Amino acid sequence: MNEISGKRAAAALAAIRGKKPLVHNITNYVVMNYTANALLACGASPVMAHAAAEVQEMTALAGALVLNIGTLSPAWIEAMHLAGERANQLGVPVILDPVGAGATRLRTETAKELLTRLKVSLVRGNASEIMALASGEGGTKGVDSIHGVEEAALVAPGLARDLQTPVAITGPQDLITDGKRTFMVGNGHPLMSRVTGMGCTATALTGAFLAVEPDPVDAATWALSYLGLAGERAALSANGPGSFAVALLDALYNLDAPALAAGARVSQVLS
Repeated sequence: MNEISGKRAAAALAAIRGKKPLVHNITNYVVMNYTANALLACGASPVMAHAAAEVQEMTALAGALVLNIGTLSPAWIEAMHLAGERANQLGVPVILDPVGAGATRLRTETAKELLTRLKVSLVRGNASEIMALASGEGGTKGVDSIHGVEEAALVAPGLARDLQTPVAITGPQDLITDGKRTFMVGNGHPLMSRVTGMGCTATALTGAFLAVEPDPVDAATWALSYLGLAGERAALSANGPGSFAVALLDALYNLDAPALAAGARVSQVLS
């Protein structure tokens, strides 16, 4: 990361901790507790509201809206559309996590319908999920990716241009593109793939950064650098996935803006 980008990433993290933006998550119940704690550790304020009767009011208070399709039901799908429509009316950024897209028709069609009906600021998924959105075909193992980031990188810029929505793909290295600019993030640790919900955590944290940074490519790049760098630090004291999950929350809390600027490993991919 160059000096200017490093300073802007640091400023965004400082802004989160200064403003404590509310991040409204309509997310899956597997990850609610962990992603809420990750947002708190980052400095944001999380809320997990799913009832259709209140999501529009809650979205009106939020700095960002995260839609995560990991545990779908008809009621939750309705709530996502209601919240997304309100977010669009108010200019609140919307982040979509198409968990398991490609595994079942319900997940794939729901993700595509949300992208069609709503103005989504960013899509964050693993390689197989992004490839399923691009091709409409299956290709995940449950919610786990069976493809590499390098494979998804071939379709991601075109998908971003078609959707007019930036795309972030997470894996051993992360890729963020809007079809014109493409960045790679090299931060992270293998233990991150051994803790459930780590991709969902990446999406939630991106919501926090989008609440203070209007450019979704920059926001996602900095959020993924921040999470990956915290993962590297957490691994230094972890004995396995269990202790790593706890250590990661501590690392997110203790990682300050200057350390993010100095430790983020970001490179731009030239077309």
